[in-house]
Amino acid sequence: MHTTVTFKNLDSSDHLRTYVQDKLKRLDKYLENPAEASVVLTVEKFRHIAEVNLSGDRLNIIGKEETHDMYLAIDMVLDKLETQIKRGKAKSRDHRSSAKSLNRSMLPGEGEIGEEDVERLVKIKHIDYKPMDVDEAIMQMDLQNGSFLVFTNAKSGQINVLYRRNDGHYGLIQPAN
Repeated sequence: MHTTVTFKNLDSSDHLRTYVQDKLKRLDKYLENPAEASVVLTVEKFRHIAEVNLSGDRLNIIGKEETHDMYLAIDMVLDKLETQIKRGKAKSRDHRSSAKSLNRSMLPGEGEIGEEDVERLVKIKHIDYKPMDVDEAIMQMDLQNGSFLVFTNAKSGQINVLYRRNDGHYGLIQPAN
């Protein structure tokens, strides 16, 4: 990482410069390409201010911390940058993965799902369904705290699905005769 350290109202110190460079090296593991860091260390009366501008990997991150100790300010601003980098990387990773899935589904001929993809995409759950009437099914669903219940309608002998609607009421799916 290419680092420039600027001192304002403070004598330039090789120890502070190496401290900043060593601390910035821990951010290299999050960045794939070489990055540039511009660090400004300022002292104003009793306030020690560390400001870092980091650019690289399509990220431009600025962090600023102000404390009574310069080393503490450097540590705090680098912790802040680390969380920002992680958040930015996760956001771009999520954005890219959703864009890839959209592009795959939009391509002609590639919308079909092979047998190997079905196992990965669809979770299969086997359920036992018992013969009961609709009122009993509602009570059973309330006991299980579920969002739906599959059962055999005791009156018709057909498989029905009882589900909880968004408005709090219930819905019943029955096959057409």
